[in-house]
Amino acid sequence: MQFNGFSQKGIDFLKELKENNTKVWFEDNRHIWEDEIRNPTEAFVEEMGETLQILVPSINYRPKVGGSLFKIYRDVRFSKDKTPMKSKIGLLFWQGSGHRMQSSCFYMHFDKDEYFIASGIRNFKQPMLKTFREYLKDEKKRDELYNILEDLKSKGYNLPEHKFKRLPQGFKKCDNHIDLVLYGAVYAYKSFPIDDIFYSFEVATRAFNIYDDMKDLQKWLYEMTLTNIE
Repeated sequence: MQFNGFSQKGIDFLKELKENNTKVWFEDNRHIWEDEIRNPTEAFVEEMGETLQILVPSINYRPKVGGSLFKIYRDVRFSKDKTPMKSKIGLLFWQGSGHRMQSSCFYMHFDKDEYFIASGIRNFKQPMLKTFREYLKDEKKRDELYNILEDLKSKGYNLPEHKFKRLPQGFKKCDNHIDLVLYGAVYAYKSFPIDDIFYSFEVATRAFNIYDDMKDLQKWLYEMTLTNIE
């Protein structure tokens, strides 16, 4: 299937899902989800995955659930939100042999109101957090990450808030760019309201241009993850 933009009917489906978040309603309307959300999302993954090889020849992408796509059903055991269906559609392209959610990736999600384009790692689990902090003990690596993030901020990209308030062991307040160790995730992003671009092929061009801006961050994080592979 050729990607020609996301679907207005798909966004209408997400609006209705927000008001009718039950498995019964979803199964009655599954054909809309398959035709108007899953199919164009799979086409986007194919299109973008091939194009991203220009930036990262070894990028991983698979247009299926458990690969580049996420389940529509929510695992309510681990979520504060107990509604059974997700009303946010996410997809990613990752590099490396580790778990996709702990790999450096290019990411996108959308809901009924906006779409979000990002690169990085959106949550460090404990082993990756330890790796990140060990990596930052190298002053050169801290300088590199600081310069990358400052460049992205100058281009209008957003960064996450610091998660921690106290410095971990092994760092001193006088160390350069010490605030970096307070992150619990490292990524940069832009978000946009659902617009005409979203419904056209131009959204793929917009996403690629953003990923191109973020390629140095993606590379820095990928190299960092290599030190976490046993």
